[in-house]
Amino acid sequence: MQPVIEVRNLTKTYPGGVEAVKGIDFDVEPGEVFGLLGPNGAGKSTTIGMLTTTIAPTDGEARLAGFDVATEPIAARRVSGVVFQDPVVDRALTGRRNMETHARLWGVDAGRAARRVAELAEPFGLAQLLERPVASYSGGQRRRLEIARALLSDPRVLFLDEPTVGLDPRIRYELLDLIGGLGESGDMTILLTTHYLDEAERLCDRVAIVHEGRIVAMDAPRSLLAGLGREIVELRVHGSGDAALDALRRHGVANGDAFAVGGSLTIPLPDSSSAEVVARIAGLGLATESISTRVPTLDDVYLRLTGSRLDAAA
Repeated sequence: MQPVIEVRNLTKTYPGGVEAVKGIDFDVEPGEVFGLLGPNGAGKSTTIGMLTTTIAPTDGEARLAGFDVATEPIAARRVSGVVFQDPVVDRALTGRRNMETHARLWGVDAGRAARRVAELAEPFGLAQLLERPVASYSGGQRRRLEIARALLSDPRVLFLDEPTVGLDPRIRYELLDLIGGLGESGDMTILLTTHYLDEAERLCDRVAIVHEGRIVAMDAPRSLLAGLGREIVELRVHGSGDAALDALRRHGVANGDAFAVGGSLTIPLPDSSSAEVVARIAGLGLATESISTRVPTLDDVYLRLTGSRLDAAA
């Protein structure tokens, strides 16, 4: 089966020589929820911009359902829907008028548009809001309207660029439930960008970790986590973390997957038990400030690959 999204050597260099995206490659299969995970400035939104034809690639190519985004932009837009990071609804219009205007722009006939608005209003919690001006909506309500509006044309591909950014925690989790339901249907391919680790783990079948314009890892979240084992020992030492890590490696306590950032050391445990490793560390006489165990997260994967924490870089 042909991928719905095909990206080959996609590159974007802005005036002044700023390389935002540096030759990335990936495919997204039909019905897959695929995430671009990385901090602000990693190149995620620029990638979305190129795939949605709002930013011209410098090099490489990308196809949506077989249509080249550079040479067949109208056809590529016709098979896709997009919810950008910044709100683009008309706040002076009602929710219904926003939906109807979008439908006309996407060539959806009036009868079909009316049916789609009715179909989407209830599951998106918009039924009681459609006749109100969007200026009176909360941030979460506007976000739900934007997603529903993008679905009016029954796109084969839905792009969600940081869909929950700026929302309070309760509204954010409600919206994640809504997006999760879209992904479970399997009828539509979704490409999502985020720097929230829980979103990527919860929603995505696969993620590509993006760092400084490049993809540094790509797999299912559970597979990326499996590479770190079931448990991690985390310790903080006085002095150089790199020197302490060298000592742990010389004594066979840490392997090549262990890493240090400043005075913090992270030791994945693919085979050993945490109790055994903690006891061996104690026997080495390292000047430790603290030591703890926990399950690995995608932040550990990102930190091992890039040397910085995702939440700090975001």
